[in-house]
Amino acid sequence: MTLLDLTPRPATDDRLATLPVLIIGAGPVGLAAAANLVERGIDFAILEAGTEAASSIRLWAHTRFFSPWRHLIDPASRRLLEASGWSPAAAEGRAPTGRELVDDYLAPLAELPEIGSRITYGAKVVAVTREGMDRTRTAGRAAAPFLVRVEHSDGRVEELTGRAVIDASGTYTTPNPLGSSGLTPLGSDRVRERVVHALPDVLGADRERFAGKHTVVVGAGHSAANTLIGLGKLAREEPGTRVTWLIRKPSAIRVSSSPDDELPERAKLGTRVERLGRAGIVDVVDSFQIGRVEPVEGGIRLAGTRRGEPAVVDADLVVAATGFRPDLDMLREVRLELDDIVEAPKRLAPLIDPNLHSCGTVSPHGYQELRHPEQGFFIVGMKSYGRAPTFLLTTGYEQVRSVTAWLDGDLDAASQVRLVLPATGVCSTGDTGGGSCCS
Repeated sequence: MTLLDLTPRPATDDRLATLPVLIIGAGPVGLAAAANLVERGIDFAILEAGTEAASSIRLWAHTRFFSPWRHLIDPASRRLLEASGWSPAAAEGRAPTGRELVDDYLAPLAELPEIGSRITYGAKVVAVTREGMDRTRTAGRAAAPFLVRVEHSDGRVEELTGRAVIDASGTYTTPNPLGSSGLTPLGSDRVRERVVHALPDVLGADRERFAGKHTVVVGAGHSAANTLIGLGKLAREEPGTRVTWLIRKPSAIRVSSSPDDELPERAKLGTRVERLGRAGIVDVVDSFQIGRVEPVEGGIRLAGTRRGEPAVVDADLVVAATGFRPDLDMLREVRLELDDIVEAPKRLAPLIDPNLHSCGTVSPHGYQELRHPEQGFFIVGMKSYGRAPTFLLTTGYEQVRSVTAWLDGDLDAASQVRLVLPATGVCSTGDTGGGSCCS
C-alpha cells in the first residue's frame, strides 16, 4: 500500500507566483512577517489601517510591557535592522513601554526601504475572498488569487490580488463587550461617553478625565491590572478619586503574583494590585455578572447579579478591560476552520483555551496549527489567539517564521518550530482554577 503525503503545500500556479503576499496590519507581527519575506526574496504588500506603523500600540504607548526587550524583537527583523546600522536602544533585560517599542524598534523597522516602500497607510481591509469566487465555489479554488477589498482614508475603494494573505490585524480595536453574556449590555447606547476603552492613560493625557472621579475597572487580566495601578496612584494624588475593580469570577488569578513567574514584571503587577486592595485604595467586587447599563445622576450604573442576587454598582466612568475578540466579518468569504469556543484556528485552540490550558508555556506551533481549508490564508499574531488571553509577541514571531517558510516551499524550516515561553508559575484546568498565562 502506498502512503500519500497529504501535507498542504503552497500553490505553484505560474500566475500566483507573480503576485505579492498581502499582509494585513503593520504591527509587530505583520512587520515581522515582512522581514521574513524580505530574507526569502518574496514580494509582499502591507495594508495598514492606521496612519503609522504599530497604530494600535501607539494607543496604549504609555503602558510598560512585562516582557523584556529580548522577547520583543523578531530575529529576522533584528538581522535587517542591524544590517542598516541599528542597535538596541537599551539593555535587553529591561521591559520597555509601548512608546519605546515603537520609537526604538518598530518605527525604524517600518522605515527600512525594503519594508517601508511596500506599506500603504490609511488602508483598511474590509473583505477577503478569492478572485471570482465566493466561499461556496470549490473547482479551481486553490489556483485563484486572493482578492482583498481596501477602503482608503481618502474615500477610495480598491481591490488587490495576492498569492497568499497573512492577517496580522490584531484585536485591540475590537474589544469584548461589558456584558457577561458576551453581548453589548442593554442600555449601552445611553452611556457610551461613560465607557472607556482598555488601557487609558490615567496618569497622563487622560488624567483630568479620571481625577476626582469614581472609576470602575471591569476585567480580570493584565490590562485591568495596569489601569488599576495607575488609578491607585491617581487616588493618592487627587482627592475624591475612587477605584472599584469588578470581576466576573471569584478571584482575578490572571494577575497572580506568583513567585515562580519567569517574567518578574508580570508578577509585580499582581503584587501591586494586591497591595492596593489591602490598603483599601481599590475596592474589589467579585462574582459580578453585568446584564445592563444605564445613566444615573451624571454617571453610569452597572446592573446585574452577584452570587445569584440582584446587584448594582454606580460610578462616574467605566474602563472596559474585558479582553478582545477577532474581527471575523471581513473574512466571511474565506473558508476558515475555527474553534467553537475561542475562535482560534482549530488546531491551535487546545493549546491556548483558558478553560483547558495549563499555564507555563504554549507548545511550539507554526503553519500546521494555523492553516485553514483556504490554502494560502493565515491568521497570525494576537488575532490567531481568537478570544484567548494568552498571547506573547515571541509567539507571533515564530508563527510568521514558519508561515513564510511554508510560502517559500521550505517545508523543513516551516516544520521545525521551536518556541520556549517564560512560565507564569500559575496553572489552570478550568474556571475555578488559576486563569491563563496572559499577554
